[in-house]
Amino acid sequence: MIRLVRKFIFVGMNKNALSIITEQLKNQAKELGFTAIGISKARFLEEEAPKLEQWLKEDRHGKMGYMERNFDMRLDPTLLVPGAKSVVSLLYNYYPMQQQSTENNNFLISKYAYGEDYHQVIKEKLFTLMDWLKLQIGEINGRAFVDSAPVLERAWAAKSGLGWIGKNGNLINKGSGSFYFISELILDIELQADGPVTDHCGTCTACIDACPTEAIVSPKVVDGSKCISYFTIELKESIPNWAKGKMNNWIFGCDICQDVCPWNRFATINNEPKFSPSEAITHFTSRDWVELTEEVFKKIFKKSPLKRTGYNGLKRNIDYVINE
Repeated sequence: MIRLVRKFIFVGMNKNALSIITEQLKNQAKELGFTAIGISKARFLEEEAPKLEQWLKEDRHGKMGYMERNFDMRLDPTLLVPGAKSVVSLLYNYYPMQQQSTENNNFLISKYAYGEDYHQVIKEKLFTLMDWLKLQIGEINGRAFVDSAPVLERAWAAKSGLGWIGKNGNLINKGSGSFYFISELILDIELQADGPVTDHCGTCTACIDACPTEAIVSPKVVDGSKCISYFTIELKESIPNWAKGKMNNWIFGCDICQDVCPWNRFATINNEPKFSPSEAITHFTSRDWVELTEEVFKKIFKKSPLKRTGYNGLKRNIDYVINE
């Protein structure tokens, strides 16, 4: 009964009370290690709908069939959480202090994959944040999402004022760049919404110019089927021959368009121990990667995002790069 009363009181809160609970939520999120948090009203993404439809029609998703499924869910959060009123977007920094050596023509792994798989690390924090919110206001209906459901996370983060969509398709934050994970809480309670920020890419085309496979076909439009990350992670078939000589030693993911972005000069080192680079990432030589056995792969990378491509996929990528 007490929880029901608290929920009833919350629903009837005035703007001042909404502001207080919203601010407390943001403070709690930062205590859990999130870099930033923003809030949007849960509504149909009218502006993004035709863009997504066109992107799919042009086969920019390649073999990623899951992008075609649940089209409506990607645009309408109330289909994921009935009665949804708020989308809470959160950023979690993964920029590492120690990076891979590029000496001796070494193979490269995307920075986000240096440590443990981010899905579980961040989801646990989201659940903790949800539990805290329930203690404050009573029972609520909501779900946590970390890059594993039909949610247009960058669009929601941009609407929440956490940054703008850059020409490379990534969310860019003026104060910290783009090396962070985006996650969401979709809730059936009304929170005080934030507004979007302005675009600060200006005339810069560094990311477009640097992409070796020309995957950024126009500002803010990325052809996923041409992206090195797609080739090395998502694509289960053979990497196309036309990409020969363009992989730049990347065997899992790619950071090129982020590394050249001027805003990433403001990137700061993350404070998450679970994202610390494994010794394999920082000390493996190209020979170590080539001689890697499946047994060693399973032992070293059992908690790593590299499990996504698997041992055979990783070896395929290595062989492709070697024979470029």
